[in-house]
Amino acid sequence: MDAQQLLREAQHLQPELQKCRREIHRHPEVGFELEKTKALVKEQLTEMGYEPKDCGKCGLTALAGGKKDGKTILIRADMDALPVKEEADVEYKSEEQGKMHGCGHDMHTSMLLGAAKLLKEHEDELEGTVKLMFQPAEEIFQGSDDMIKAGVLENPHVDAAMMIHVVPGLPLPSGTVLIPDGGTGMASCEQYKITVRGKGGHGAMPHVSVDPITAACHIHLALQEINSRELGPDEFGIFTTGMFNAGEASNIIPDTAVMRGTIRTADLKVNDKIKARIKEICQAVASAFRAEAEVEFFNFCPPMIANSEMSEKANRFMKEMFGEGAMPMSALGGPKVGGGSEDFAFVSCEVPTIGMFLSAGSPEDGYKYSQHHPKVVFDDSILYRGSAAYAYFAARYLQDKS
Repeated sequence: MDAQQLLREAQHLQPELQKCRREIHRHPEVGFELEKTKALVKEQLTEMGYEPKDCGKCGLTALAGGKKDGKTILIRADMDALPVKEEADVEYKSEEQGKMHGCGHDMHTSMLLGAAKLLKEHEDELEGTVKLMFQPAEEIFQGSDDMIKAGVLENPHVDAAMMIHVVPGLPLPSGTVLIPDGGTGMASCEQYKITVRGKGGHGAMPHVSVDPITAACHIHLALQEINSRELGPDEFGIFTTGMFNAGEASNIIPDTAVMRGTIRTADLKVNDKIKARIKEICQAVASAFRAEAEVEFFNFCPPMIANSEMSEKANRFMKEMFGEGAMPMSALGGPKVGGGSEDFAFVSCEVPTIGMFLSAGSPEDGYKYSQHHPKVVFDDSILYRGSAAYAYFAARYLQDKS
């Protein structure tokens, strides 16, 4: 398969890819509730000649190739949005109250649909099988695991997997492909909920109450000592309390205060260490203020592992297609492990996996906000490059015998 010819074919798809992406953007859906998005994807795949299959609670798969014996490569796009009110000033702004595609999954879905079209047109050339994976619920770290349990890695058995994630705000030309080195590239993530229970009462008589807000504030401050005093320089760990709720009136001491946050590490031993210390600190500090604390952990996602051999192949294949428009992540400098998390990590624990990144707008060109910001905007003029990258990587992986 000729890389430059495929890129030109992908470029011809750009208008319809952009139209598709903006339609999805106008109607964002979250979690496993993706009725409109899934229906759109299924309709387009069927029109291309695929036979899409349901997988898990809300996932879709389809197969390209299979006419020649060979391996199976899985390529994935996530479809879900965020429960965030969009503030970006774009003509295709979200029409769904309190929801937006602030992480670029609408871009991913459109790019994989473009790749599906390219692969269908070159199906006779594929030296094996490409499995397309359209995944729900990435933002809550449940969709990938749900599809694995539903058999996405079997029938046919998947030998390797690849994903692409768009990233705005990088100091790079739009459409640059970034390939991580082998090893842990993205952190694990686990959510926590801390419930501090006191004894409510009148704000004028705190001495006959047990104030859970005071106890929770001291717990929040005490937890910061884990990073500054208990983790070694080789122990990557980030935990952040992003929600703090207590009380409903200014003159009433409430019964409870609730804190929620996330833990992110590159090593599960560090994750266990942080969890143990959170429990110990919460219970001890709460007790000092005559309160009680309960700690719960949930929605765990493991670290994302980039397979070294897949990283080497990705660098080679993307250079063939994009030349200097493809580069290793290490060329940007910075830490090897990013603080962000990705639920495709569940797949990376099962088969050799690579997750590539595609720059989608630089600050110099006005794309100054990052993912998950209510004002984030993605440069969707690069959709065809993502489609070409998906399709070419899959085809070359099947062809490559090294």
